[in-house]
Amino acid sequence: MTIKTYSLGGDLTIDRLGFGAMRLATGTLHGPARAPENGVAVLRRAVELGVNHIDTAGFYAAGAVRANELIRTALAPYRDDLVIATKVGPLPGPDGVPSGQAAPGLLRGLVEADLRSLGLDRLDLVYLRVGGMTGPGGESVSERFAVLAGLREEGLIRHLGVSNVDAAQFAEARAVAPVVAVQNRYADDMGMLKECEESGAAFVPYFPLGGGIGPLGSARRDKVAARLGATSAQVALAALLAGSPSVLAIPGTGSLDHLEENLAAGDLVLSDEDLSELRG
Repeated sequence: MTIKTYSLGGDLTIDRLGFGAMRLATGTLHGPARAPENGVAVLRRAVELGVNHIDTAGFYAAGAVRANELIRTALAPYRDDLVIATKVGPLPGPDGVPSGQAAPGLLRGLVEADLRSLGLDRLDLVYLRVGGMTGPGGESVSERFAVLAGLREEGLIRHLGVSNVDAAQFAEARAVAPVVAVQNRYADDMGMLKECEESGAAFVPYFPLGGGIGPLGSARRDKVAARLGATSAQVALAALLAGSPSVLAIPGTGSLDHLEENLAAGDLVLSDEDLSELRG
């Protein structure tokens, strides 16, 4: 049986199947804004179904529709067991896509903006998201991470994470302050999962429906899904969680139907035969 909970930072117990807020404001980076009442309904239903880990960012927005404000509208005052993670670092370019990076002197303002928009006195988990739209590596993170470590010392942040990093950047951040989670694209560097397992950090893949077992619609995944009476997306999420107890999944959606489909994957049990078939 897959272990369903994870101890984040040693003091926050969360369900390993959470919710990513990126798609609340818009379905795609360049898509139109979604109706805010839909996002509010999805968030409230997610918490009703047991979600207690929500991943968001101040730059998850489309026009006046902003994920953080939807979260506050839907869920404040927050349940004691609800963990909200956010990311700082990226800056939107002229087209609204977060392609630039904040210098160290701007990070405090971004953290304070997240506190205000979410209506919180302290953020549970803040990731330093490195790079623009590129993959991991190629730059130092210590100066910027040290700013977040200082805010942690002040009590504005409970735990720290890093996102879109390679092994060297992960090690550099850990030399500055404890890192409790890494948020990377699953397929970028499978070695990062091992790094997380060995260091005691959670591995939180973004775009989790890749699941490390090929694209949606692959013949192997569809075959296993049909045998189990599940969807291909559910099999992807179940395989992700079965791969390592250090993995947290944060599928996102702006649809109530898709939300319920995603969260039902937490009860899907894959046998060794299923997993072997999925991984070829």
